[in-house]
Formats: sequence, structure tokens, C-alpha cells
Amino acid sequence: MFVPFYVDIFAFLLGCVIGSFLNVCIYRIPEGLSIVRPASRCPHCGKAILWYQNVPILSWLLLRGRCARCAAPISVRYPLVEALTGILFWLVFHAFGLQWATPVYWIFTAALVVITFIDLDHQIIPNAISLPGILVGFACSFAIPWITWTDSLLGILLGGGSLYLVAAGYRLLTGKDGMGMGDVKLLAMLGAFLGWQAVLPVIFFASLLGSLVGVPLMILRRADGKLAIPFGPFLALGAHIYLFWGTAIIRWYLTFFR
Repeated sequence: MFVPFYVDIFAFLLGCVIGSFLNVCIYRIPEGLSIVRPASRCPHCGKAILWYQNVPILSWLLLRGRCARCAAPISVRYPLVEALTGILFWLVFHAFGLQWATPVYWIFTAALVVITFIDLDHQIIPNAISLPGILVGFACSFAIPWITWTDSLLGILLGGGSLYLVAAGYRLLTGKDGMGMGDVKLLAMLGAFLGWQAVLPVIFFASLLGSLVGVPLMILRRADGKLAIPFGPFLALGAHIYLFWGTAIIRWYLTFFR
């Protein structure tokens, strides 16, 4: 189906606007604050940010990364989150086009962006996102033709169960917690949205990427294996890899070793 180029632009711009709201969620959810009220404010002077000062990416560039009232620096992460969400929304639309899967996976990617940055900042994965996400993912399986409700249900059980066994086994062997229950609930959410077929590939992608990042970090910091690296961002990245390119990667792998 031919889709005009301006629809792609709309998908990107929509993602940027949603990304602006996700910045609010990333900042407020860990603090237990409302994500609706009050309106966006400067974290330094507390003054409300006017609507024309809150245009995604563009306002930050025009204001040169500073508050219009107090001139305090505003982190570059704000426009980066907006741009990242815009790119992800475009990728989802490019992959699925005009069908129900597109808004479903827009919700999915938005949730993963919030989870990623909260986990990086606080090393927690909020239940306020992962637990409702499990239910939403299961409900959305009825709108996606290639994922049945049984695929989603098995994804929840396999996703949550597999990491729970890993965490329980690590604690049994070492007497310490090596993985939080937030990761367990996150993988259950990923299984709900992507189906049980995605669970093992997502774990593989996340573990591979985690090793590629974690091992060099431990070497640079001369850590002894106790360096705490949040696993949630790698699970989120692994989920996106599977969502966009998982089928092609698995097909290539099976063809290569055939």
C-alpha cells in the first residue's frame, strides 16, 4: 500500500510530542508525583514553561538549552528523549503501516522509553508501568492478527517465569539478589505484547548487549563483578530489535546454519 511521505513525517512529529510528555513521566513517576498537574515547570526556578517554550526539540534549540526565565541549563536529555521517541514511532509506522498494530506498538515503545530512563536513573522499574502493561499487552493481542491471546498469555508466563527462575537460582547459589523483580515483571510485559515466541530472542539480545556494555565498564572501573548495571534498558532494546528485525535475524540465522 502506498503511503504519502507526509504520513511518515506525522508519525515522527507525533512521537516527538509524546516524547515531551514522556520526559514528564520519567521525572515525576519515581517521585510519586502526578503526571498531569501541575503543568511543566523549570526544575530550577519552578516557573511554568509556556506552551511556545515547550515545542519538542525546537524550543530547546532556540533557547540554547536554557530556561527562558532563569537561564539555568536544561539537560540535553530532554530533546534526546523526544527525538528518540519520534524515531521509534516512525520505525513502528514504517514496519506496520496503517493497521491496529501501529498504535499498539506506539504505546509499547513509549512505555519502554519511560522504563529505560527511570531504570538508568534510579535502578527501578515502576510497577505503575509494568503491571498495567501486562494487562494492556494481553488485551491488545486481540487486535493483532499474528499474536493470539494464547501466545500473549504464554508470553506472560514464560517471560516472567524464566527470569524469576534465574533470579531465584542466583539467590539460592550466592545468597544475594542478582536481579530485581522489576525485570521479571518487565519481561512478562514484553511477552504479553510480543508473544511467547519473542521471549528467548529478547533475552538473548538483551544479554548479548548487556555483556558488550557491562564487561568493558567493569574493566574501565576495575570492578570485581559487583558493578550494578540495570538490565531493564537492555531488555527494552532487545524487545525493539525483535519487534523491528527479529524475524529477519532469526531467518538469517536458520539459513546460515542450515
